[in-house]
Amino acid sequence: MSKDILDTDIYLFNTGEAQRAYLLFGCHFIPGMSMHRFAVWAPGARAVSVVGDFNGWDKGKSPMHPVKNGVFAAYVPGLKDGDSYKYYVKGYDGKGVYKADPFAFHAEVAPGTASKVWEIEGYEWGDGEYMAARVSRNVQKMPVSIYEIHLGSWRKKEGYSFVSFREAARELAEYCNEMGYTHVEVMPLTEHPFGGSWGYQITGFFAVTSRYGTPQDFMYFVDVLHKSGIGVIMDWVGAHFPKDEHGLRRFDGTCLFEHEDPRRGEHPEWGTVVFNYERPEVVSFLVSSAVFFMDYFHLDGLRVDAVTSMLYLDYAREAGNFIPNKNGGNIDLDAVEFLKKLNSVVLTSFAGCITVAEESTAYPAITRPPYDGGLGFSFKWNMGFMHDTLRYMSMDHLFRRDHHDKITFSMSYAFFENYILAYSHDEVVHGKKSMLDKMFGDYWQKFAALRALFGFMFAHPGKKLMFMGSEFAQFIEWAYDKQLDWFLLKYEKHAGMQRYVARLNHIYRSHPCLYEIDDGWEGFDWLSVEDRENSVIAFMRNSSGKDKTHVVCAVNFTPVVRAGYALAMPAPGKLSLLLSSDDTEFGGSGVAALLEVKTIKNNFCGKPYMAVLTLPPLSAVYYELAEDK
Repeated sequence: MSKDILDTDIYLFNTGEAQRAYLLFGCHFIPGMSMHRFAVWAPGARAVSVVGDFNGWDKGKSPMHPVKNGVFAAYVPGLKDGDSYKYYVKGYDGKGVYKADPFAFHAEVAPGTASKVWEIEGYEWGDGEYMAARVSRNVQKMPVSIYEIHLGSWRKKEGYSFVSFREAARELAEYCNEMGYTHVEVMPLTEHPFGGSWGYQITGFFAVTSRYGTPQDFMYFVDVLHKSGIGVIMDWVGAHFPKDEHGLRRFDGTCLFEHEDPRRGEHPEWGTVVFNYERPEVVSFLVSSAVFFMDYFHLDGLRVDAVTSMLYLDYAREAGNFIPNKNGGNIDLDAVEFLKKLNSVVLTSFAGCITVAEESTAYPAITRPPYDGGLGFSFKWNMGFMHDTLRYMSMDHLFRRDHHDKITFSMSYAFFENYILAYSHDEVVHGKKSMLDKMFGDYWQKFAALRALFGFMFAHPGKKLMFMGSEFAQFIEWAYDKQLDWFLLKYEKHAGMQRYVARLNHIYRSHPCLYEIDDGWEGFDWLSVEDRENSVIAFMRNSSGKDKTHVVCAVNFTPVVRAGYALAMPAPGKLSLLLSSDDTEFGGSGVAALLEVKTIKNNFCGKPYMAVLTLPPLSAVYYELAEDK
């Protein structure tokens, strides 16, 4: 009865080399047999059976039979899409537990926990043109401006607990195009039992959460965004999983997916269980999960959550309460090898796609290729930039002169990795305040400061990410169970912020000097770096090629107008105003930045020319430099 299960597939899974283990495991319709095949890995189990709607949840009616190396299989006739099922596992410890299918493609809507029979094939994609163009893209040299969203709280429909994938698709695509974003990043959409985990505590690593619809509904969501030219990145969690009984923990009565020793297997900060990357089958499971979402859902990238917790054996542990590696250190060498394999497989299998590490330490070479000693990620979130700038912007303007390094230090390491500058969901929850409310000052100053900060971010080397609501200055913290305060757009201050972010995106995408060279000094020149007394910084971004273009960015981090402000300039030419964040169109005070400025031959701050500008209060101004021929 198991002739359709190949020894080679089991061998690849057992050796950590399977990349599409979902083709073997889980529930699949076998046409030649007119039955569904169930296959599960449970080497420690004494017995396993399939129970569900189709057999009255009777654990004696559909027993699974051992195939090889801990794989059990059963064949059941007469099933249809939507039938609920679980595995009844009589574990090595003698306990009988009902487990969801680790490889299920669909599941019941929470609080239900059963898996569902579901055909994953058959969706007719319409994004062929987008996918064909993606193959030849070099994302490092492209503009990347990411709109991070939690789908359940972006918008809600009247009377609905959740918006559906299909309801959100066109509205989100239109909004992102209006705002100028290049990508959407969705917080985890894999199946999870507790909404308050925001999707980061997963029980279904191959199932799109049924809160928003079916797998095909999510395919439609991605399809619509692609046809609108918007890329889709999904947060993916390979670091840990929850302790819910129907999940992976002690799946066959043993620590199958997790470490047995709690010093490695328990996550003390999150109350979850840590994957055992030393086990080849776990590597096959996780790599296959990542490949599955890239393959079946046409995703453009994965943002890998909690990479720091994966890399460090002593993460969130008290001194002495961890097991050192074989060299006596605190790095999880198995996790390192897993991450190298994950990135190598994903990025070689899906040309033009990206992987992103959420990693908050100075661990070296996160974005260097594995063959060159790195982990192989395409990008790393720049957590240092985020923390330093937000701390600086929360300070009284009078004290900023004493902390000028908070706003300049990022350039001392800007080219160590390929960075994404992220103001993410983590920064607007748990009492940290919204982006707007973090800014120091009165109501007007808060808006002006946030515009200045965003202006600085969009000109700074690195790709861009902001969390939903920040683009129109949501005032209260994000709450996962309620939609954003879209009504704020009735007020001009908030509508002005939205227009400003859209303008930033437009300028960013239409000026190659702001994105082509994010990885070297040839794309960046400091023009004013040490003016701590005025809390002003200025720099110039440069493009590549013969006909180089230049954009000058100057930021005044105080509520004082800086008239007659001299900037060092590297070449003769004319500066033309591109943007002033203080423009009344954006809710600013309307202090007039000069529309055109000619450079002056004058050695100034180590450069042969200078330009004299007016810097509005708490503002960022952009000028395009046309060099004299």
